[in-house]
Amino acid sequence: MVAFGMVGASISGVTFVSVPGMVNQIGMTYIQTCLGFIVGYFLVAFLLLPIYYRLNLTTIYSYLDTRIGKSAYKTGASFFLLSKITGATVRFYVVCMILQRFVFDDLGVPFTITVTVMVALIWLYTRRGGINTLVWTDSFQTFCMFSALLLIIYKVIETLGMTPGDALKLIAGDERSSMFILDDWVSRQNFWKQFLSGAFIVVVMTGLDQDMMQKNLTCKTLREAQKDMCSYGFAFVPVNLLFMALGILLSTLAVQRNIALPKVGDELLPMFAASGELGTLVTVLFTIGIVAASFSSADSSLTALTTTYCVDIREQAGNESLRKRVHLAISVLFIIFILLFRWVNSTSVIDAIYILCAYTYGPLLGLFAFGLLTKRQVNNRAVIYVAVAAPLICYVADFLSRHFTSYQFGYELLMLNGMLTFIGLWITGYRQKQVV
Repeated sequence: MVAFGMVGASISGVTFVSVPGMVNQIGMTYIQTCLGFIVGYFLVAFLLLPIYYRLNLTTIYSYLDTRIGKSAYKTGASFFLLSKITGATVRFYVVCMILQRFVFDDLGVPFTITVTVMVALIWLYTRRGGINTLVWTDSFQTFCMFSALLLIIYKVIETLGMTPGDALKLIAGDERSSMFILDDWVSRQNFWKQFLSGAFIVVVMTGLDQDMMQKNLTCKTLREAQKDMCSYGFAFVPVNLLFMALGILLSTLAVQRNIALPKVGDELLPMFAASGELGTLVTVLFTIGIVAASFSSADSSLTALTTTYCVDIREQAGNESLRKRVHLAISVLFIIFILLFRWVNSTSVIDAIYILCAYTYGPLLGLFAFGLLTKRQVNNRAVIYVAVAAPLICYVADFLSRHFTSYQFGYELLMLNGMLTFIGLWITGYRQKQVV
């Protein structure tokens, strides 16, 4: 149940909307990253999980306190809070916008009320049950999401007048079904860039993410958690293949019906859902799918943020009154951030937030790598400066590369970010003295 529910927690409403339209820009090359995910999940299962279980951790960032020191512990937890709250609220903003467009505008419900009610629902069912509740609600939401996806694909195939076999032949013969780029090292879609980055993305966004690991730590034994993690990792290839196959089918239908493809890939599936071209059933299924995906992502984020703040920042794990206040405060922050994005109403700002979220995992990667791969100690006063400097240097490197060279940085910025943090910690640190 944990493994099944975690799939839904990882696939947000943004993924539900974005991946089908991705094929018109980069084909099916995203599968290269998904293959890297599998390697990443095995690394998490057999490298990180044994440490977490051996130390019996409530939050994974307390490992940094045990191995490196208080400064690294607080820095790691703070970067997680920054990354998770921005990423989670942006994902939830997208689904609120779509629901407002499809459902609540016609009912005359203001956007503020829509957001408040949806966040309140998440707050209510995570308030008492905590992480054990999420294992079951996430599993149910994942089931709803998969059911909606499969039924939408079936409806599109039916509208095209094809059998499932015909649809498979169409997808296989389409030029957009190309998956691997092995010869172009400059391209952001180069296989090795995507594959290695996919592995590191999983290590940081699952193995070093309190939200994702909190569910795994509910498993009774390490062996159960490892089995859960490995089985969960294999799910991403077929799931994303289905999303990308849907994109090719929708694009084919658009050509068949003389419908202009949207300039922004994210609008492909919503365009068909909103137009009624596929019938009311698809609109309903699309709404169910993105709500299920987004609720599964947002509810686990809310619980993990509450845990991290209470245990890692305030260090009051047993203070139930504090937990309830923080839980409510973060829910209010969700509402404020979503309304702020609505007010700004700029795709570039949303993209910037996603980039910020990706950059904030780099220092976490460097901190954990330093703790696991070395026996050196750190200069506590230097940790925060190193962790802030690394993503700033990455940003400058990306800017200079785009303007003065033909090389395009992609997901490998995450690896560069982590490496710079590691080097900075090494330079400012010192060898631990041996006690005779």
